[in-house]
Amino acid sequence: MKGRIALGAVAGVVVIGVASANAGQNGDGGTSGGSAEGSSASAQREAGGEQGEAGGKGAHRAAAAEKKAAFPGDDFPVGSDVKPGTYRTTGNSDGMCYWERAKDASGEMDSLLANDDVTGTSYVTVKTTDKLFTSSDCNDWEAVADRAKGSPASRMAGDGGMFGVGADIAPGTYRSTGNTDDSCYWERAKDAEHGIDSVLANDNVNGTAVVEVSASDAYFKTTGCKDWTKTG
Repeated sequence: MKGRIALGAVAGVVVIGVASANAGQNGDGGTSGGSAEGSSASAQREAGGEQGEAGGKGAHRAAAAEKKAAFPGDDFPVGSDVKPGTYRTTGNSDGMCYWERAKDASGEMDSLLANDDVTGTSYVTVKTTDKLFTSSDCNDWEAVADRAKGSPASRMAGDGGMFGVGADIAPGTYRSTGNTDDSCYWERAKDAEHGIDSVLANDNVNGTAVVEVSASDAYFKTTGCKDWTKTG
């Protein structure tokens, strides 16, 4: 179960500089999502993420930065159990993956630096100033380079989560069609800290979305959208 209400939102996203062209076309819908820190780039999740049981407290040691880091439990002190750096989790398909960065172990809302509910893939940068990293019901986290290299694709799943620009997807113009009920959320981000300052542009979409993903962007996030295809 998720440990507390996620600041990462489902609906009512506050648009931070939109870079899409939306048409009023209709089609099948999906789920939705967003990301946030403190003063969030999106509103609080409407349905779910309420505080519930957390699975037993973990004493699980994170692997060295260059190796896979398994975070199967709950709370991990930064610097001992989790080294600062950027981590990735993939293949989260049931909507139950929840993570948070915290400035202390008080468990209070004011201690939250950033958090999110994840479908698909998520990247998170744990900073040296963080005190606690919490992960529940997520697939294992793997340490990755801040700007990892790869064989970038020209298509991405509309509910795939976060994609590294230049590693997972190629920069360029992407199009998603047939989105309904403002359920499609996309976001261009300059880093994986998930703060309000991380967001370069975002939007909730009805109909068609067209987004220019820049080579200087670090990540592109998509939840609840129809699949994206590179058109230019």
